[in-house]
Amino acid sequence: MENNPTFVVMEEMVVLVNPEDQVVGLMEKQQAHIAGLLHRAFSVFIFNKKGELMLQQRAADKYHSPGLWTNTCCSHPRENETYEEAAHRRLQEEMGFDTALTYAFNFIYKAQFDNGLTEHELDHVFIGYYDGEPTLNPEEVMDYRWITLEDLAMEMKQSPERFTAWFKIIFEQYVSYLHKKDEQ
Repeated sequence: MENNPTFVVMEEMVVLVNPEDQVVGLMEKQQAHIAGLLHRAFSVFIFNKKGELMLQQRAADKYHSPGLWTNTCCSHPRENETYEEAAHRRLQEEMGFDTALTYAFNFIYKAQFDNGLTEHELDHVFIGYYDGEPTLNPEEVMDYRWITLEDLAMEMKQSPERFTAWFKIIFEQYVSYLHKKDEQ
């Protein structure tokens, strides 16, 4: 008898939540984006010792926002996975490294895309520091670069079409977070 391995393709599920982050169900990721349902997400901002932010350019064959620049890493926690565990997992999977992360803040946003999909996320933002070279996963990321927040703000104003919809929203939230920290 031949031994034929069976390969199971697992659907990627997202955790649906209410605005208070209480779980209300699970749904296949693309279906949740078609329906525009609120679900858990996280975003990671990695800085180097010069204070520059590492941006990633999404792979050209991503199903939405291909080739656009965005924050270092972002994705969705799996069922029974904490936001921080998911952030470490995806940082390793996308960028090929891991580093200590600190929770900064969370917020809810909704962004619609030309292809009919909607990101409606309760996004937890983490900050980390790293000075090495990433090992990019070509299925996820085509390029990366370091940039100061000042240069990034200018570039986003001059060429907003080069950045993901959610990163423009998250970046505004991040700048607001920094201003609040400075006032304390």
